Amino acid sequence: MAQENVEVVRKPIAVRERSSRTLDQRLALRFPWLAATYGRLIGRLPPHSRLRQALLWRAVRLSGEAFNRGDVAAFLLNRHPDCEWYPPRDFVEAGFFQPCYRGPAGFREYVSAWSDVVGHVRVEPVEVIDLGRSIVVLAELRGSAQASGVPLTREYATVSTLGGRTIREQQYLRHAEALDAVGLRD
Repeated sequence: MAQENVEVVRKPIAVRERSSRTLDQRLALRFPWLAATYGRLIGRLPPHSRLRQALLWRAVRLSGEAFNRGDVAAFLLNRHPDCEWYPPRDFVEAGFFQPCYRGPAGFREYVSAWSDVVGHVRVEPVEVIDLGRSIVVLAELRGSAQASGVPLTREYATVSTLGGRTIREQQYLRHAEALDAVGLRD
């Protein structure tokens, strides 16, 4: 939850249509301590820091691009090895997903469940909101339903709790839900 006196920094964001691993991603995959060091650096800077804004914005963009190209290893670079993912409540209640997935194996299981239900989806981030100890990413999901092929475009948002790297990610199907969860109004 957002508290009084928490600095909020909002920044628009977009991912590239086509991307590949960057040099720093390749190095971090080979030397995992680099990703941990990078996360600690970002976490120590105040939200208004231009360096933090640039590093966080880039990390979110590269993470979105990795997800869109199906590069799970690169996507997980900014996540703690014990990171927890909480799918959108609507999908859990419908029985599509478990309430929580943990660690890299859990994330792979979660992505597999997504592709079984929805097929391939693209995440198109539109805004990053930095609250210091957490970030909100407002995005759109684009894809098509697996069974029917019906095009899918809908709001999507994540609230990530930071502890150096992301340690918890709650997902929402409406921007307003995510903003309410952190105490912000659009």
